[in-house]
Amino acid sequence: MGDAQTNATATGTGESNASGIRERVSLATGAAAGVGAYLLGYLATYVTQAGAVRDRLSTLNFLASLFGGDPVAAWQGVGWYFYNAHFVATVSPSFGGGTRSSDLLASADAGLAYLYAVPPLALLLAGVAVALVEGVDDPTDGALAALGVVPAYFLLAVVGTVVFAYGVGDAGSVHPDYVTGALLAGLVYPAVFGGVGGALGSFVGGA
Repeated sequence: MGDAQTNATATGTGESNASGIRERVSLATGAAAGVGAYLLGYLATYVTQAGAVRDRLSTLNFLASLFGGDPVAAWQGVGWYFYNAHFVATVSPSFGGGTRSSDLLASADAGLAYLYAVPPLALLLAGVAVALVEGVDDPTDGALAALGVVPAYFLLAVVGTVVFAYGVGDAGSVHPDYVTGALLAGLVYPAVFGGVGGALGSFVGGA
């Protein structure tokens, strides 16, 4: 009887703790911050790299035009760079069948390493913003509140793998890798950097 009561108490406590953690996650503010972080990261990449991407795609687009295909838009190529900045590979059809993965950002001209810092910085700012809006003054509470960034960022990361896809007929398409696009870019990045930003933001809010 005592064991049953102990187990019931432990279960109730666990459920209460889980419920308390969920309540500390700021979903509404986090959703707005998550959308903002994704758009800010993409726009920063576009503004700095659209011209270079357009030049890099010129040969491919020339070949595509010879075979009656549509050109790859610069905004799509920038999307590949943006996902590469999350360490998400670009997947494309292979001439021998199957697919191959590449990091277009890593193989671009030197001096673009700073783009790998764009998504983390955007998410850090998002986490700080959540903590400030929610008036959090404890690092743990700030990190938990900022986890609200994850759902919106995850949704956009998944949608982006499809939106930034370029079809090449029956051969398939060129697109950010679906799995790492969802797991790494969509979950790990916002959870880690958004959470850190929320913790940092608590110090600002509590000052």
